[in-house]
Amino acid sequence: MSRIDVKKTYKLFIAGQFPRSESGRSYEIKGANGKFIANPALASRKDLRDSVTAAKLALPGWSAATAFNRGQILYRIAEIMEGRSEQFAAEILALEGGTSKDAKAQVAQAIDLWVWYAGWCDKISTIAGATNPIAGPYYNFTIPEELGVVGIIAEQKESLLGLVAAIAPVIAAGNSAVVIASEKRPLPAITLSEALATSDLPAGVLNILTGKVSELAPWMASHMEIDGLDISGVDSKIEAELRVAGAENLKRIHRFNKSPSPQRMLAFMESKTVWHPIGV
Repeated sequence: MSRIDVKKTYKLFIAGQFPRSESGRSYEIKGANGKFIANPALASRKDLRDSVTAAKLALPGWSAATAFNRGQILYRIAEIMEGRSEQFAAEILALEGGTSKDAKAQVAQAIDLWVWYAGWCDKISTIAGATNPIAGPYYNFTIPEELGVVGIIAEQKESLLGLVAAIAPVIAAGNSAVVIASEKRPLPAITLSEALATSDLPAGVLNILTGKVSELAPWMASHMEIDGLDISGVDSKIEAELRVAGAENLKRIHRFNKSPSPQRMLAFMESKTVWHPIGV
């Protein structure tokens, strides 16, 4: 007797919860073979605003956590992903095509990237900080600190690796984030949100939306509570529009390749200089 195929409808990941889009909308995604796979939520402007609110509320606690603790949490996320590696690989294979070997390689690279940035959490201040020479009875220190809430438009092609390459350095630096997942290949992002929900990452530090980049990205660029923007997954046709919209509150807007680098952390960090008198 043949079984009925259970079609899945996925939700968003906001403030550590899995709400439906407030609009009630969803959209179809199809695999590399053209067959229907699932209905992810089609996020709205209201969902984006709710995500920014959650990220803003989570920011003080996350940025105040020790760098060592943030590194432990990122490492724990990598551990959970390792346990679900077969599911990630199956989703990548279904959405992107290619070979099983390629899909597994992408998962392995994504997990390794989490571990790599976990290791940078308590080292970035040493690399980017300084004791500055001055004339006077003072110490003068410069240290990197988080920028704030960062909006991320994930790279569209490699659905898991492009996502991790964007979000890991942002939260490793102590920021909170709102992410627009790959529009046509969102399943690995949804599965990652399930891993995040069972990790030690505080609710609201990372919020993941699925839907249309063309619809959500302009609102992300113009939102006054978003301090930086990673537009690595944006089509060049709308990049200029986003840069103009983001200029109103002086957003830092960057586009990256997937190569791991501490500069990707520093792109969304501020340099804080502290003066301290020398004791007698």
